[in-house]
Amino acid sequence: MSRLTELLREIERKDARLAADLANEYKTLSERRAFGLNFERHVPETVDLPGRPIRRGDKVRFLPMRGASAGTIDKRLWRVASIAGTDHARVANLVRQASPDGGLETATRPLDALVVVAEFRDPVYPGLVSAGRVKRGGDKPFHTVINAENFHALQALLYTHEGKVDAIYVDPPYNSGARDWKYNNDYVDGEDLYRHSKWLAFMERRLVLAKKLLNSEDSVLIVTIDEREIHRLGLLIEQVFPEAKTQMVTITINHRGVARNREFTRVEEYAFFVFFGSAGPAQTNDDLLTGQPDDTDGDEPVRWERLIKGSNEARRQDRPNLFYPVYIDPVNKRIVKIGAALPPDVPRDSVKIPGGLVAVWPLARNGSEKRWQLAPETLTNLVAQGIAKVGAYDKRNDHWSILYLNRGQLERIDRGEIAVTGKDANGVLTLEQVSRPKRAGMTVWNRTRHNAGYYGSGMLTALIPGRKFPFPKSLYAVEDTLRFAVANKPSAIVLDFFAGSGTTAHAVMRLNRQDNGRRQCISVTNNEVSPNEQAALDVRGLRPGDAEWEAFGICDHITEPRLRAAVTGRTPEDQPVRGDYKFIDEFPMSEGFEENVEFFRMTYEAPRAVAHNRAFEAIAPLLWLRAGSQGRRIDTAADDFAVADTYGVLFDLDASAAFVEALQKAESVRVAFIVTDDEYGYQMVCTELPAYVKSVRIYESYLTNFAINTARE
Repeated sequence: MSRLTELLREIERKDARLAADLANEYKTLSERRAFGLNFERHVPETVDLPGRPIRRGDKVRFLPMRGASAGTIDKRLWRVASIAGTDHARVANLVRQASPDGGLETATRPLDALVVVAEFRDPVYPGLVSAGRVKRGGDKPFHTVINAENFHALQALLYTHEGKVDAIYVDPPYNSGARDWKYNNDYVDGEDLYRHSKWLAFMERRLVLAKKLLNSEDSVLIVTIDEREIHRLGLLIEQVFPEAKTQMVTITINHRGVARNREFTRVEEYAFFVFFGSAGPAQTNDDLLTGQPDDTDGDEPVRWERLIKGSNEARRQDRPNLFYPVYIDPVNKRIVKIGAALPPDVPRDSVKIPGGLVAVWPLARNGSEKRWQLAPETLTNLVAQGIAKVGAYDKRNDHWSILYLNRGQLERIDRGEIAVTGKDANGVLTLEQVSRPKRAGMTVWNRTRHNAGYYGSGMLTALIPGRKFPFPKSLYAVEDTLRFAVANKPSAIVLDFFAGSGTTAHAVMRLNRQDNGRRQCISVTNNEVSPNEQAALDVRGLRPGDAEWEAFGICDHITEPRLRAAVTGRTPEDQPVRGDYKFIDEFPMSEGFEENVEFFRMTYEAPRAVAHNRAFEAIAPLLWLRAGSQGRRIDTAADDFAVADTYGVLFDLDASAAFVEALQKAESVRVAFIVTDDEYGYQMVCTELPAYVKSVRIYESYLTNFAINTARE
């Protein structure tokens, strides 16, 4: 290393610029890991903020001309130097550095032809504004949906939920090359040579923040993926979470499969379970691989097998030793004795039947002769043990069935899954189904309820008819996944920051209904418009920020109406949702759920409002989220203080005595937010608070408490 430094100094004497470039390259190489996953991290992310008012000092880019394809995006960034004109014709004077030597380029554009852009690490002051709510859950905590760029939302959630989240479930873009995600305001397609590197950088930034949100002592991160990025994602998880225990599960999502040219037919996707602290998969009644698939209660019932061989090829002449009469008492439904096997050339009519008994032969419904599954001596032994019996009588065909317990059922008795409670009057065992012993799931899941077509797309069609979302997860697959994570946590906080159509929140509602839980889900999704809809909107001359454009965004067009329909049981057209929920918990979808949901949109506040203490309304929902998303919210600043169901806010230290007295009367309050720049005054109030109330300080320039993209991540 010292020799390299000396060489760089020698070069610097002759060519300082070259020496600086070489030093930068050396620094980049030296910072790369010697072993593991190496990828470029220097590419910054940018995100458009359509609808955000344009202010002096903002970074902006040009919107495409109305009617032009979104593919004509001009990615150059400009700085707003000033804004001039009237309210109806305002224009921005723009400037940008056009060359490395400092040359500047200027331009002028109408404000409605620009969109604000936030670059990675640009300071941002976030707020939340409510976009509506559904309330059917009484005093339950609210599920929340946040319409925002998820990196910014995760940063804001560090204030409200750092170290509090019990489970994170994310279904990120699979980086298929089919324009399924954006990076720096443009779709990443299969021709992009850096798409894997961009995807890894994109994911790493979010997983680092997710790590801070999770409860380090007992929590689970779940990330689903397909074969394109599974190995890179696995290495990335190892590098970001070296202290965690990670397992991968294979989930069959399409039993028919997706055929590909000269490849195996794909039927599966994968889920990484990352366990922190003492966490591990919950014990459940269904391991999702073995046993009878998709029983409504997760347990396989006791099954008596028919003695007759069911195959069309099971003819008498093929196995003559398995063609014999079983003599039964039809009154008491009892097997009396087993006859001898009949030679092939002896007709069954020649056999004499003892008085009062009926001979049961292995006959098909059309009368053709078939055969039994067991030899006479074996069946005789089973009758003696009480594990063979007379079944139902088919009056139409004048035929009795003979039943027995096969090896599988006998093994279940040995394992304790079926209890023997005695014998009946005919000496047949009486059996009682016992709940399947609880165990962790298998690492391969094979359940028809995980089919993404039937129970993902089909579910959306029932809830929001006529609206499309690409590749939604099966509701029941997500439900089963979360059950392993939070089955034993009825008050768990679940986060999904790639929420898409809202399946995770929907699944949490299902879990709550099954055990009267009070789990809450925080869903973060954006309002991007799909490429197909984007093309149609381009033709109509619409652009991001237009009301008609935004109406087709994921959050407004899919997520919010889907969750409203799930809770209320009524479609956006106010019709009852058709169909029934299946498996585990079956009931009409029109019943909805006794849950509460509030929908928020992230705002980006002006620094001037921050500096002049005029932004409490923007941060009010964040305080409510930190206090548990429950009950009434304090939406406006008071002269002295305000107390809601679960928290209070002291705005004036001079009112601290009355504030403390109000908290003592409100036993449900758990958090006290104290607004002050005075450290001594803050400590004095804290000493007076009830022991069960946690204090949180808020500086008087409200939004400085919540500034994000300030390198703290």
